[in-house]
Amino acid sequence: MKSRNLETLIYSAVGIAAVFVILVAINILADFMNGRLDMTEGNIYTLSEGTREILEDIDAPLTVRFYYSHGDEFEASNLQTYAKRVEDLLAEYEQACDYIKIEKLNPLPATDAEDSANLDGMRPVMENGQKRYLGLAVVFLDSKETIPMLSPSRDRLLEYDISSAISRVLNPKKPVIGVMSALPVFGTQSPMAMQTGQAQQQPWIFIREFEKDFEVRDIPMSTEEISDDINALLVVHPRDISEQGQFAIDQYLLKGGKVIAFLDPASLIDPGSQGMNRMQRAMSTGSTMDKLLDAWGIEFDPDKVVADMNYKTKVSSGGGPNQSNPAVLSINKDAVNTTDLVTSKLDNVLMLFAGVFRGEPKEGITKTTLIETSENSQLVQKMMAQFSGSQIMQEFEASGVRYPLAVRLSGKFKTAFPEGKPEPENASEQADGGEAENTGAPAEPEDYLKEAQSGGVVVLVGDSDMIFDRFCMEEQRILGMSMYRPMNQNLVFAQNVTEQMAGDPRLIGLKSRATMNRPFTVINEIKAKAEMKYQSKISQLQEDLRETQNKLNQLQQAKQPDQQQFLTQEQQQTIQQFREREVEISRELREVQKELRSEIVALENRLKWINIAGMPALITILGIVLALIKRKRTGAK
Repeated sequence: MKSRNLETLIYSAVGIAAVFVILVAINILADFMNGRLDMTEGNIYTLSEGTREILEDIDAPLTVRFYYSHGDEFEASNLQTYAKRVEDLLAEYEQACDYIKIEKLNPLPATDAEDSANLDGMRPVMENGQKRYLGLAVVFLDSKETIPMLSPSRDRLLEYDISSAISRVLNPKKPVIGVMSALPVFGTQSPMAMQTGQAQQQPWIFIREFEKDFEVRDIPMSTEEISDDINALLVVHPRDISEQGQFAIDQYLLKGGKVIAFLDPASLIDPGSQGMNRMQRAMSTGSTMDKLLDAWGIEFDPDKVVADMNYKTKVSSGGGPNQSNPAVLSINKDAVNTTDLVTSKLDNVLMLFAGVFRGEPKEGITKTTLIETSENSQLVQKMMAQFSGSQIMQEFEASGVRYPLAVRLSGKFKTAFPEGKPEPENASEQADGGEAENTGAPAEPEDYLKEAQSGGVVVLVGDSDMIFDRFCMEEQRILGMSMYRPMNQNLVFAQNVTEQMAGDPRLIGLKSRATMNRPFTVINEIKAKAEMKYQSKISQLQEDLRETQNKLNQLQQAKQPDQQQFLTQEQQQTIQQFREREVEISRELREVQKELRSEIVALENRLKWINIAGMPALITILGIVLALIKRKRTGAK
């Protein structure tokens, strides 16, 4: 027995030693091969297929100069950790393409490396009074692209930033994007503000991001013609667009142009509504392109927004507690077209008081839905949606319809102006208000297209607020500098569409990995059911409370101020009963709301304990079962 125990002990020791040797050998081999195993969902730490396709275009030496200040004089910081992340990713690029060479430079003060960093346009940050660099320059033949500062806040965008820089040096000529908008997307520079020393409003972040990859041009809303060299036209909230402006878009599209239009029934940041009170803003005109949409067979109601109970969002309520508003949509992957390249990776999009696109396109045009609501949705008046999310929830009735929020139209378009170019609205008036001279001669027909010679593409989106800075990016102050990180994938969506229309479509997959949202869809559905279960009771109690308060107010108003002492005992008892009923209903309402919160908290606690204790318990049970099986087999011998 003693000999057998010794033999078992020797075997165990040899086994442990063998496992140790194998693990060491695997680590040495993995380090030698510079390999790693990426087990994250979506493989976000592995070069994407789009990057590999871009690298296949490299047919001559390409140098990446990586600048990172390091040494004993620098304290440990997030920049140091992030630099290692950048270095590892650059090693992946170097391993994936034989033409890529990574040069690592340490730009310490008064060194050749610092001179090189300054020549390449690197932007240092101040850290404890010392300059510190973390950036890179991509050089290919005579072209150079730089990323002056690599910020940890853009970690999710790192592969996109590097691959985009490589794509730009391979194709130095930038595509041209035209932007037409009634909003100040290019910023404002008021002479009055300059005189008073006030800062001007910067261009929106989406403009600044687009300028990295495209030549961006400001197209006036009053334009009568759109240049043929514009690769894609971006139309953002075209409020009060004239027929002449729509004619310019119409002819641009028929010439082979590509159009991306962000329409909006209720823009939250339209400067045209400034100075209005809340009621006026809620009733203000939305934006549409009625002539064009009608010609394409598409309906867009600028007076209606869509509410969706599955995607409702908690929003600020003027200093009070946040309240759910089903007209503010937090959209996950269930609402997007996962088979389309533009939306396949999207799972976190925010749309605010969005409109929907209905109708069937005209013959020759194909409609593809990119984003849609759930069936648990309903169209509501935009005024009510902006005033009260709780009112929508109380009166909500699911339509059972999936409403398209973003669609792509493709095919051979026909003109929306078969009679030719429309006359200006003031064509019949002279500048001084007099009547225009009528010569009696017929107007000369102008050359214009009635039908596209080749297929065209239009993307329609039912919200423009989604690409405003405050609703898509979060500002962070890092070492005294403003940096921005994505809050959601709104900007990703806009960039994906634009890349597909005019840029390098291989960058689409990279940008979509910028933010990863993991919504607890099952939990959200359970919460929604719990809320619906209590909602009818809450609504009834609120209605009873309103009626009681109204009756009490009527009794109070029915008497004159000096009649208090002449109220009969019966009247006083009635008023007292209403007050008691008011208190009772308020108490019942609080109890029901407390029960709802308790049920949701209990659900969260159950799930939390399952996550914390479930796996250890499962492993323990499995270990006990295996031990019992082993003991039984040993006893049988």
